[in-house]
Amino acid sequence: MSIPIKAGPLLGKINSPADLKKLSIEQLPQVCDELRQYIIDVVSVYGGHFGASLGVVEMTVAMHYVFDTPNDQLVWDVGHQAYGHKILTGRRDDFYTNRKYKGIAGFPKRDESPYDTFGVGHSSTSISAALGMAKASAMKGEKDRQHIAVIGDGAMTAGLAFEGLNNAGVLDTNLIVVLNDNCMSIDPNVGALKDYLTDITTSSAYNKFRDECWRALGKIGKLGENAQGFASKIEHSIKTLFLTQSNLFESLNFRYFGPTDGHDVIRLVGLFEDLKHLPGPKLLHCRTVKGKGFKQAEEDQTKWHSPGLFDKITGEIYKKANTTPKPPKYQDVFGNTIVELAKANPKIVGITPAMPSGSSLNIMMKEMPDRAFDVGIAEQHAVTFSAGLATQGFIPFCNIYSTFMQRAYDQVIHDVCIQNLNVVFTMDRGGLVGADGATHQGAFDIAYMRCLPNMIVSAPMDEEELRNLMFTAQQDDMGPFSIRYPRGEGIMPDWKRPMQALPIGKGRMICAGDDIAILSIGTMGNHVTKANEILKMNEVSAAHFDMRYVKPLDTEMLKSVFKHFKKVITIEDGCLMGGFGSAVLEWAMDNGYQSTQIKRLGIPDHFIEQGEPSDQYRECGLDTEGIVRAVQEMLGVKVVMEQGINSRPR
Repeated sequence: MSIPIKAGPLLGKINSPADLKKLSIEQLPQVCDELRQYIIDVVSVYGGHFGASLGVVEMTVAMHYVFDTPNDQLVWDVGHQAYGHKILTGRRDDFYTNRKYKGIAGFPKRDESPYDTFGVGHSSTSISAALGMAKASAMKGEKDRQHIAVIGDGAMTAGLAFEGLNNAGVLDTNLIVVLNDNCMSIDPNVGALKDYLTDITTSSAYNKFRDECWRALGKIGKLGENAQGFASKIEHSIKTLFLTQSNLFESLNFRYFGPTDGHDVIRLVGLFEDLKHLPGPKLLHCRTVKGKGFKQAEEDQTKWHSPGLFDKITGEIYKKANTTPKPPKYQDVFGNTIVELAKANPKIVGITPAMPSGSSLNIMMKEMPDRAFDVGIAEQHAVTFSAGLATQGFIPFCNIYSTFMQRAYDQVIHDVCIQNLNVVFTMDRGGLVGADGATHQGAFDIAYMRCLPNMIVSAPMDEEELRNLMFTAQQDDMGPFSIRYPRGEGIMPDWKRPMQALPIGKGRMICAGDDIAILSIGTMGNHVTKANEILKMNEVSAAHFDMRYVKPLDTEMLKSVFKHFKKVITIEDGCLMGGFGSAVLEWAMDNGYQSTQIKRLGIPDHFIEQGEPSDQYRECGLDTEGIVRAVQEMLGVKVVMEQGINSRPR
């Protein structure tokens, strides 16, 4: 049941940007205050990303006030910062369903609203997408149509952002890049670009001159292109009077404006009005504060990126009461185990692309800062950097979320697998991840890793197996080695046990049985264990095998299984096409077991939208009931979920 949350008097009347434009410019600060408070009110009760959207409230209001959206196309980067945008574009009353099952998506989504011009979940895409739109408009003769890309300074560390800037500098389109500079992504930004954006304020005298110059040009633009061209030459000539070094963005043929206060909505309206009338690519550099307007979020920006439910008055983040020992998160098992391994093996190093807290590599960064590296939002670089380390005898544990590893696939193939280098890919968030939805599901890694020569593909069923696989992967001459594990908590409160090497390509039998065999990979084996309890109550005897490895498969175990069972189920929380079940099916066909009936359970051939993981597993038939139902269908038995009722085969 939803709790009604009332919007402020001005915000409550805004159902589209057309309503916003009816207000006077003097009313916009009040709109910003009400919008910020509405985000706080809703997210505190219903959850969601938090700090990023608070930081862009004034920018959001100013852009929708000035530009003719959705005809003028506004492209957000990532989407964590787009909550205000959604509220102003007709989704205020549905905003409480944000990231919920069958609700609105947590990120801009093209089929949700015409104001969401480009779907975004992974970072650094906005400049390229907006440039494509701008070029298309130019080719269609739409000379006055505006295209605005909003990108954070964290997202600017990715190569794709610079590829877009480089191309935009020569295409001469109506493109405005709004750089939201708050020195943060999820964790604090790293790298030389962060320092550059800090130092760029030293050219404030020149910035002031250029700002005033181009504002004047915007106002007299009707005099023709010659006036602006003449003033542009004057600006270029005078630049050396103010700058000791060239501006990076102007070197790429962008007109650079800023830095400016990204929380001064009236000032921003004036700047956007001016930029609208200037031809060619422009970049407005806005300084903002992530979490602006909520004291705790401003002070601890990493913690308040996505805090869960909280008290909007005190800032207390609610935690579930638990009187029993609690299993750890898989990411924390990784974070603590890599430190344990690195203390014993000086060759081990850790790498992550801008997710030290999300992956828990921050534990190693704190204890061993010289052996753990945050390389920024740069997955391709993370993989090739790891490969370079591996050529010199180090053993890199390259920790990247499953969905983000897709961005570095070429590097995995060319820079690691072809050279057969011992890089360990620890892929967090494997499987269904919940509220982040389709852009973040770890659905494809089993399929895209198992087809690569030299790659070992593994997945632990529990925390102990994760530790043992990590221990195994850092043995001598292992080559490329992938370990995938899910988001969230494990099952073992007493997880910190002595580690041992696991034989490559060998699984284990969890439970003997006679009627049917269930082969699982990864933590889906725990769902099978629960299903087996129900099956036993119904006198159904199911054997369960934890395969551990998708590649190489345990062929001896498979021979035994297919010799004794005519009905086999495979289960995985990865895509059905090309995944673990496909590997077993291929092996069975290649080895003459065509008479064995095989049923594959996994993620079907469509994208799974946002919701609770339990909703998503149920949708895919991967929950306990779904597994029981699959056994029932294969055996032709009626299985009752309650204890003590049984019906054998018809």
